[in-house]
Amino acid sequence: MKLILEAKDLRKAYGDRELFHIDTLTVYDGERIGIVGQNGAGKSTLIHILSGEEKPDGGTVRRFGETAVISQQGIPEENSDGIYRSLFHAQNNRESLSGGEQTRNRIAAALSSHPKLLMADEPSTDLDEQGLAMLAKQLEAFRGALFLISHDRALLRRLCTRIWCLENGKITDFPGGYDAYVAQRDRQRNREQFEYDQYRAEQKRLKESAQRMAERAASVKKAPSRMGNSEARLHRREATDAILQISHAKRTLQNRMEQMEAKEKPVPLPEIRMKLGVSSPIGARQALEVRCDCLTAGSQVLLEKTGFTLPTGSKTALTGSNGCGKTTLLSALAGQPADGTSFDGQIRFNPQARVGWFDQHHERTLKPDRTVLENVLEDSVHPRSFARTVLSCMGFDREDAFKQVAVLSGGEKAKVALSRLLLMDLNLLILDEPTNHLDLYTMEALEELLCGYGGTILFVSHDETFVRKVSGRLVRFEGRKLVTWEGGAAERQERKDRDAEKEDRKLELMRLEMRMADLTARMAKPKKGDHPEQLNEEYMKLAEALRQMKQEPTGSGK
Repeated sequence: MKLILEAKDLRKAYGDRELFHIDTLTVYDGERIGIVGQNGAGKSTLIHILSGEEKPDGGTVRRFGETAVISQQGIPEENSDGIYRSLFHAQNNRESLSGGEQTRNRIAAALSSHPKLLMADEPSTDLDEQGLAMLAKQLEAFRGALFLISHDRALLRRLCTRIWCLENGKITDFPGGYDAYVAQRDRQRNREQFEYDQYRAEQKRLKESAQRMAERAASVKKAPSRMGNSEARLHRREATDAILQISHAKRTLQNRMEQMEAKEKPVPLPEIRMKLGVSSPIGARQALEVRCDCLTAGSQVLLEKTGFTLPTGSKTALTGSNGCGKTTLLSALAGQPADGTSFDGQIRFNPQARVGWFDQHHERTLKPDRTVLENVLEDSVHPRSFARTVLSCMGFDREDAFKQVAVLSGGEKAKVALSRLLLMDLNLLILDEPTNHLDLYTMEALEELLCGYGGTILFVSHDETFVRKVSGRLVRFEGRKLVTWEGGAAERQERKDRDAEKEDRKLELMRLEMRMADLTARMAKPKKGDHPEQLNEEYMKLAEALRQMKQEPTGSGK
């Protein structure tokens, strides 16, 4: 295989903090490598260094072929290949482009350069179902080497044949796909925990044995004063021998302790162990009712004569294609319509609703010049110690809590914004792309948290796995209407599959009947070269196949 990239002794630090120090990386043509790790571990920085967009503090990177990057941000040039622009429905750059439309432009621009090495940093961000399907299809067809940073587990499973885990400044290489990585990671962590527990137990046993020997040595008594000289000498000699034996055994134990291979305590995956409680739930059946007479963005009509409701306690995903108006609608619900947009209609929150908003643009809810802890405490109803516990659950250690928000990565800012919501007294959450930029560990923990949330949730997410696990119902943009589906994404997909199967079955029945009609006509008036026996035999086989298809159970919903 042809070598595409080689890196040696890569080092990068920010101030006193070393981000990573990696000995050697090699990538060969055709490899598909997923890069995973916690927020702030340095995944995006590593991509920028490997692509040449950023310089390392030390080490070398050699690339053997053209490299392109699908970055998380930035406005790409518009001179990209017309085919890719058409495939991804790329739009001319303008301020009103949605997040998904901007992502499509960046993908089209990167693929247009036909690179030998493609580095994709969260390329599925904000993409709708069609955009994600096209992205997966084009990356599957890509013939060069691929680096993929993604929180989309389905995409990692579909594309990657090798996983690099960036943790504690080092890369661990896991051969195989994403599921193989997860299984191997869990086995490795279990083994490390077992070895650490065994090490601590043996260390404790040796210390206790040494302590007991020290106590025995101290308990050796002096010779009683009434003893004779010969008896006293014998007693001292025996005591001295006993003390020497104990001291020798103690030194042996101490040597064993010093020679034991030290085992570091495994770094636990960040977990959210707390369950969001609702101290004052909404008593009514509906938490929110929306009647939309018209929603526009500029001259474009997004919705008209439609609406939806949020039943109290429901978990509803708001879905639709890129640019359909999901974020525009959420902004209208928040009473903060974007420039150039207009909402006509009625929005009725239940008077008991205490609403928490998670915005894609964290600068609207976070103060960059203040620390992480100061941000989350600002509207908290919980004490400082509890806030520290929440931050710890979200992956922020003691030192991280005192960092200024301005220096955090995008994923870390998202976690601060989510932590603020956890610490507020809320019973209705409206979340716009809460999973964007989150690392896989935190996203899985967030899924668990929201599934157990006792209040009402309306959220937008393009992460298929997240929507399937969290949502119990869907509100979908279709045309200029909002269509409500009472059932989660999994049930909706099953229904779509059943409908597709039903349609395929109907087409197959029609094909068989048309073929049989053609055979009947040919047997009635044979053409030159026809063999009536063969035509009749084929007709009988088709008739049997048709009979069996009609007798087969059609399943639920058919």
